Amino acid sequence: MTAATLDPAATRPGVVVTAARGALRAQQRTYIRSLVAVDTTVLTAAVFGGYFARFQGERAIGSLIPYWIVGGALVVVWLLSLKLMRGYDDRVLGYGGDEYRRVAAASLRLAGAVAIAGYVFDAGVSRGFLGVAFAAGTVGLLVARFAARKHLHRARTRGGGWSRSVLVVGDTPHVLELVHQLQREPYTGYHVVGACIPDALVAPQAQRLGDVPVVGSFRTILTAARTVAADTIAVTASGELTAGRLRRLGWQLEGTGVDLVLAPALTDVAGPRIHTRPVAGLPLIHVEAPEFRGGRKWVKSLVDRAIAGLALVAVSPLLLVIAIAIKLDTRGPVIFRQIRVGQGGREFGVFKFRTMVVNADELLKQIMERNETDGLLFKMRSDPRITRVGRVLRKYSLDELPQLANVLLGHMSLVGPRPPLPREVAQYSNDVARRLLVKPGMTGLWQVSGRSDLSWEDGIRLDLYYVENWSLTADLTILWKTFGAVIKGRGAY
Repeated sequence: MTAATLDPAATRPGVVVTAARGALRAQQRTYIRSLVAVDTTVLTAAVFGGYFARFQGERAIGSLIPYWIVGGALVVVWLLSLKLMRGYDDRVLGYGGDEYRRVAAASLRLAGAVAIAGYVFDAGVSRGFLGVAFAAGTVGLLVARFAARKHLHRARTRGGGWSRSVLVVGDTPHVLELVHQLQREPYTGYHVVGACIPDALVAPQAQRLGDVPVVGSFRTILTAARTVAADTIAVTASGELTAGRLRRLGWQLEGTGVDLVLAPALTDVAGPRIHTRPVAGLPLIHVEAPEFRGGRKWVKSLVDRAIAGLALVAVSPLLLVIAIAIKLDTRGPVIFRQIRVGQGGREFGVFKFRTMVVNADELLKQIMERNETDGLLFKMRSDPRITRVGRVLRKYSLDELPQLANVLLGHMSLVGPRPPLPREVAQYSNDVARRLLVKPGMTGLWQVSGRSDLSWEDGIRLDLYYVENWSLTADLTILWKTFGAVIKGRGAY
């Protein structure tokens, strides 16, 4: 098979260069320049802050080099360090945690290098000044990157941000799955504009996969990319896309400005568990096994209990106010204890503030047919069993604060899958039962991704993703996102 078999009309380099690609590059450059400007402002403020914190506005003495030169050089070298660590690489900006890791690594490595240079050359620069500057600068950079990413995600969701126009290529089921995942999270910046499937009709415009038009077959991939102004071709699983065809497709894309992305059938595996190893000329993907025990689990447990203990002390006045409000609103106990299933299938009593009337279980039988969700859960936006105070508590997840006691007792974790009821577990399949391999959590991916607005299938997918890919960094990220989800009250009922 020759290269022309894939696309006879588009084998010359540069034939697929489009105005859309130029617009994307312009957006990328604008965003990166904005990041550089923000980073420069943050670092300048950190240097000034370090100076004033150390010298309280007085004139510094003892340094062989004036501090205005030291500060200026530090800002410039810091920016170069971010550049060398690829902190401005468009392939990581706005995606995952790699951007934050690179920013932190660039700052820490520079701090170490400056400390060594200061010791060797004894320039007399205040260590207090450097310590405050590096601490403030590193935190400031991370906060600024987080704010910039949120702005970028909002722009992408509205359709006006830095997004790639993607042509998805593969078998119909795999194309549909990839399109669904990309459309579910538009903030990632991958906007699907068309699809190529092996059995496309002669007039492909008559075909659609959901709301995505089929614009070609495997023989017309590059022509289709030009037609829909795609700047990225995402290839998913297909028996007809052999290694030779993919290799020739890569050759055809040389010099066109169109990116080639491979989306393997392997999904829901986090980056740290994936390692690519070249073996006999093949890029083999090695997937590490999930970690369910060991030293990191002990650290997670200690961190959970320490934070839970401090949080209980901090929110104790709020707990008292909520308890009084519940008692004044309706008759019944303040704390509701319900049997849930935890790690390893062990049952425990979860503590919550009571948000329903005392005969809620009896009323459930009468309204079961009004369930508004799928799967094993019962959810209803206007559940008549919920009290007036309970509706407010549920909206902001305040009813779950007593679960801090469950974390202290070791029944739960701060972050994990939703704790299920015994009747739900009794209907679990083997796949879903993997949720029980870790402790359930007060919050989790389900809560920061939509809460009750999620379907049963999506909720289970997120829980299983967490079970197999958990990390302390991910836990801290989820806890941070939980505050935003709770304050906005989205998906809570």
